[in-house]
Amino acid sequence: MKSRRRVVVVGLDCATPKTLFEDFIEDCPNIKKLMSSGAYGKLRSTDPPVTIPAWMVMATGKNPGKLGVYGFRQRKKHSYTNYYLNTSYSIKEPTIWDILGVNGLKSCVLGTPPSFPVKPINGYMICGFIAPDISSEYTYPSELKQEIKENIGDYILDIKFRTDDKDLILKDLYKMTEIHFKTVKYLIKTKEWNYFQFVIIGLDRVHHSFWKYYDKNHHKYVPGNKYESEMKKFYQYLDYEIGEILELLDENTIIMIVSDHGAKAMKGCISVNMALEKMGFLKFKTKPKPGTKIRDADIDWQNTYVWGWGGYEARIFFNIKDREKKGIIKKEDYDNLREKVAEELKKIRDDKGNQMNTKVFKPEKLYTTLNGDPPDLLVYFDDLNWRSAGTVGYSSMYLDENDTGPDDAVHDYHGIFIIYDPKKKIGMQLETKNLLDIAPTILNIFGIDIPEDMEGKIIKF
Repeated sequence: MKSRRRVVVVGLDCATPKTLFEDFIEDCPNIKKLMSSGAYGKLRSTDPPVTIPAWMVMATGKNPGKLGVYGFRQRKKHSYTNYYLNTSYSIKEPTIWDILGVNGLKSCVLGTPPSFPVKPINGYMICGFIAPDISSEYTYPSELKQEIKENIGDYILDIKFRTDDKDLILKDLYKMTEIHFKTVKYLIKTKEWNYFQFVIIGLDRVHHSFWKYYDKNHHKYVPGNKYESEMKKFYQYLDYEIGEILELLDENTIIMIVSDHGAKAMKGCISVNMALEKMGFLKFKTKPKPGTKIRDADIDWQNTYVWGWGGYEARIFFNIKDREKKGIIKKEDYDNLREKVAEELKKIRDDKGNQMNTKVFKPEKLYTTLNGDPPDLLVYFDDLNWRSAGTVGYSSMYLDENDTGPDDAVHDYHGIFIIYDPKKKIGMQLETKNLLDIAPTILNIFGIDIPEDMEGKIIKF
């Protein structure tokens, strides 16, 4: 077995190649140093490129179909209305820290979703933002919660970021992120560990709250606006904190910076169910009020073929006979109807009449295995430039704003990775890698055999 080293993974949720490698790199001297001496590049996210399942795809080296996790929430056994939120219990595959633990190595894992309810670990765990609040058991071991309160203060899991009160967002954002970094530094200094992974969710919140103020190509950008420099300031702050962490590490510790997905300007929002109604695939018994959740709408299921969920992507479900309770689609008609619906969705034009570059996927073509309850179709409106809204009751399928609150950015396919080994000087941009590659790369550093069913490849650096 190879000699053991230590690894620190800095998870910058939503960090993009454009913001980190281009726009703000000169404002981030510590990250620039890691790039100039390490290996770096674009990191292809999951399909769909969203926080859950992306971080667990990274942690397990398994695709979303294998995990049976296709987003934050999951439909309950072909129900029309019932769903559950994916939690740590949804993840049945072993994570990096599980495998390391079996091999006698200790891990500290902070803020990686979905990690609530907390599971035992050979080391220390602090849950991510899906934990309900800090009165819950959000740490392992449980006594770590009191230790954090006594030595750091009241922990903050997340902030309210879908609001027009941008000053409040900034205040809460820095308070939360400061607590996260203080906790990271405390654990690095006081705990025994071989592997340390933490996710800074604050960067994702900044992108969704302030993208239109920074991006001159955003259709809502106003030159000289009050918040034009806030994204740059936050990247500078992240870089400062990363520099503080680097000071605590020795030359035997390899540092990785990883993001789960990228981001770009949101052009608008498509109410997918209003689009399906217009196409004749969905029928309401009574017209719902604007903003009604699809599960609360009075849908005529005897005459409804298809409905959808919103998100940065749309998940489309078919009303199939003997699968759904009031299913009307015969199994022999399913394939042809799915092709027809996919083609009709691709024909949707934007609010100005321009043809969109909409991509529609069949889950069995995306994933090697289909566990859980996958959608029948996965839709990226205008190649992810337009968000999908699941709510109904609008006079138009086009929404100027996200139906769950203000949002300036959508998710994009490519995040970033940086790998820095203090004992090497590389300074090389590598070809695009995949999020699936991170887990086998980490296990390889530790000299641990990579499970045969891990799908990624070792990143050579």
